[in-house]
Amino acid sequence: MTHLWIRAEQRPNEQRVGVTPAGVQALLEAGFEVTLEQDPTRAIQTEAYAGVQLASTGNWQTAPQDAIIMGLKELPDDGTPLRHRHIMFGHAYKGQPDGQRLLARFKAGGGTLYDLEYLTNEAGRRVAAFGYWAGYAGAAVALKSWAAAQAGDLCGPVQAFACASDLMANVAADLGHAQPTVIIIGAKGRVGSGAADFCAALGAPVTEWDVAETAHGGPYPEILAHDIFLNCILANQDTPVFVPASAKTDPRQLMVIGDIACDPDSAYSPIKVYDRATSWDKPALRTQGAPILDVTAIDNLPSILPRESSEDFAAQLLPSLLALKQFDTGVWGKAKGIFDRHVGG
Repeated sequence: MTHLWIRAEQRPNEQRVGVTPAGVQALLEAGFEVTLEQDPTRAIQTEAYAGVQLASTGNWQTAPQDAIIMGLKELPDDGTPLRHRHIMFGHAYKGQPDGQRLLARFKAGGGTLYDLEYLTNEAGRRVAAFGYWAGYAGAAVALKSWAAAQAGDLCGPVQAFACASDLMANVAADLGHAQPTVIIIGAKGRVGSGAADFCAALGAPVTEWDVAETAHGGPYPEILAHDIFLNCILANQDTPVFVPASAKTDPRQLMVIGDIACDPDSAYSPIKVYDRATSWDKPALRTQGAPILDVTAIDNLPSILPRESSEDFAAQLLPSLLALKQFDTGVWGKAKGIFDRHVGG
């Protein structure tokens, strides 16, 4: 019997979950054994999950060897070897220091990482992604930061919202009647469409760019001619630089960069004016004071709308979870191949 162990998320401000109660019922009916760690902060209450075995937070470390540990965000960075098979966002394959340490832990323990970011179908498209809600929430944080910057202030702490309409009302109150101009790169993707929808709902004029508009390789003065730039692409070695370091002092209208892709410590980052992620407590980083240039780069943006983003993601992922019994084929086999290449397996 395939045993799926749904662990609690142990990082601050993370209320999402990758499997909903309906998904658990589908797994149980398909003959899976399911364990759910208790988590009082999870957006979906434990009581809604009928029929599962319950475990305390963090008990995945003592789970049976054959259990498959399912989570979303990173594990505690404590250096312990990892002996299980883990499904999660590892952020480990583009040279990130944290990712290198994570891979070393898997190699030491003999476990395997099935990275959700690299869980792709035959067409190379991810089978499940939080992209739309990352874009939606990322646009909200960037607009809040722009509103604060009008008075010379940094954006204050952000929080989770019960629903999208509550988040929209919160940002609308910050903006008042202002309508900043926004340019989105990656506008045709899931992330970009979420960002564009949020901006459009608030009446902010949006310039939508995608591959065709960036194909010449830069420079891109149009970015500096907007109030807000939202980066919505997953960068790779072929991605050009959208915002060079010189943008801090170049003549510009640009005041806020929302790096929704949020990969500042990757060599492929197309935004060269900052080098670290921001947080819920301090969502904006001021990289230049005169004129102001703030960057927002929160790496768990969908958790600002934890229930909606969880339900969307879980529905996308469930068909692949139901195929877990064929771990060496399909999307799981491809993900393991990527892991093996990076750990020298």
